[in-house]
Amino acid sequence: MNALHLIRLASRASIALLAMLIAACNATTGSVKHSPARIEIQEAVGFTITEDVRVPGDVRVNYDQALALLEQDRVQEGAASLETVAGEAPGLSAPRIDLGIAYHRLGDLEAAEKHLKQALELNPRHPIALNELGIVYRKTARFAEARESYEAALAVYPGYHFARRNLAVLCDLYMADLECALENYEAYMATVDSDEEVSMWLRDVRYRSGIQE
Repeated sequence: MNALHLIRLASRASIALLAMLIAACNATTGSVKHSPARIEIQEAVGFTITEDVRVPGDVRVNYDQALALLEQDRVQEGAASLETVAGEAPGLSAPRIDLGIAYHRLGDLEAAEKHLKQALELNPRHPIALNELGIVYRKTARFAEARESYEAALAVYPGYHFARRNLAVLCDLYMADLECALENYEAYMATVDSDEEVSMWLRDVRYRSGIQE
């Protein structure tokens, strides 16, 4: 693998991209009612995921505080707070996804995988969870599973450029599938204003595929 390839790091989606609506109410502590997430696609701007969940008001406060800790790069503290939130609201997928991302940042891929899979048990078509799980699979050399996870995210929202980029890099560097890499690099470039790195990688794949510029 040359130096050009070494800098190709997989993109990841931040949970901040997820529009999550949580309905707080005056429920008693531990009273949480869950319904499956609704995924609404807006082609021009992306997708919105809404979870309608009745939770105690303090759970919402604790969740917001945990997210604030993550934003301050206090990841260990944020993860500990999210564990509490996840225990108080076991039917809510959002803190599970945040935990997956937090543990990934902390280098604990086993814990990251556990929480992402728990989120997908609640909402199997959650594109952010699918993309994040794909990254964990790729980092643990389970390339077929990573591809399946990225493709599942794209089946929900084909314009999800984070997953599209990750799939292209996976096919290019880890699976030697130039056809897949070419298709997904091109699809990715169609969804973003510009990306000089991917433009360079795309030219390289075209060259290796025998395609003349």
